[in-house]
Amino acid sequence: MNKVVLHATDLDGYLTDSDKESLAKAQSLYAEAIGLFKEIDTGDAEQVHHARESITPVFERVGRYLKEIVAKESRIHVYSFETPQVQHGAASRLIAKLRDPKTSQSEFLYFVQRAYELLFAHVYADKALPKKRSIITRTPVTFPAQNYAVHKIPDVDDLIDNSVMCVMLRGALLPSMIISKEIQDYSSDGRVAPFALFKIKRDDTKVEKNMDYLLDLDRSFFDLSQLEGKDLIFADPMNATGGSLVTIVKYIESQGITPRSIRFITVISALKGALRVVRAIDRAEVYTLWMDPVLNEKAYILPGLGDAGDRLNGVDEDDNPRNMIQLIADYGSTITDLYRDQVREIEETVLGRNGH
Repeated sequence: MNKVVLHATDLDGYLTDSDKESLAKAQSLYAEAIGLFKEIDTGDAEQVHHARESITPVFERVGRYLKEIVAKESRIHVYSFETPQVQHGAASRLIAKLRDPKTSQSEFLYFVQRAYELLFAHVYADKALPKKRSIITRTPVTFPAQNYAVHKIPDVDDLIDNSVMCVMLRGALLPSMIISKEIQDYSSDGRVAPFALFKIKRDDTKVEKNMDYLLDLDRSFFDLSQLEGKDLIFADPMNATGGSLVTIVKYIESQGITPRSIRFITVISALKGALRVVRAIDRAEVYTLWMDPVLNEKAYILPGLGDAGDRLNGVDEDDNPRNMIQLIADYGSTITDLYRDQVREIEETVLGRNGH
């Protein structure tokens, strides 16, 4: 098997002593919340009332601490820490719906699309301002004359023209398609970014402290020459440990490839994962809609939202995992029609145009 393996012990080597102190304090703060969770779940009526009254101030303290830590990191960007407060409600409600176990698969997909629209605006459109360009659009109204509308949008061409979408399957497939669609819609020439597809997974039989990250080169599809000097975009719903991203980027660099920039765009990131990424990769920036404080022993984000890949794509059979084309087909005609140019680009990549 042609695989690249990164061990959790290698990953932790990138963290500084200060990082470890910050993570320990975040763990301590969140432990208070876990105590209240237990009261809500198993306590009597009086305990439940007390816990519900106490839990909001605890989370506010956790949030303030995370903001304090992130403020020291120029390459970690949290939507709710950087945008005006009037915008925070939309992001907070989206995250609440994504966390909810009652949110159906179709709803989960819808809310992920909304999340990445917000993220694209924060990462690219807001950054391009005040530079704008005009779009002149022919409308369906023809009386008393053919009507046109003029709209001014942020001119993001300089920020996106050098981009390559790097997909870390499985949960990253649809988010990558969404970001690519936003690039296409905002660009002046309808640009469809090229794709690089990496088959990577972590060994979930292990726990966070001894986790292995396995990059399967035989089942990946990419052209190294397309990555040289490019702005690489990695989109994934979750950044728990940062291990998958670091494994891929370190492999690319070991092959003599130097990207111009690396943007990791996530819906939720754990503090530990964000710190690991920026410590391990010099040119990497982390953008996340929301930051969560800690990981559990199994390397799941707390409070988290479960397995985002399964909630987006459904669960694979252990002995028959779906490939990239099968995953796209299972999204159904509505999604594949919406992202038809992205689907075509991925299919051409997988079917032989850009084998590694």
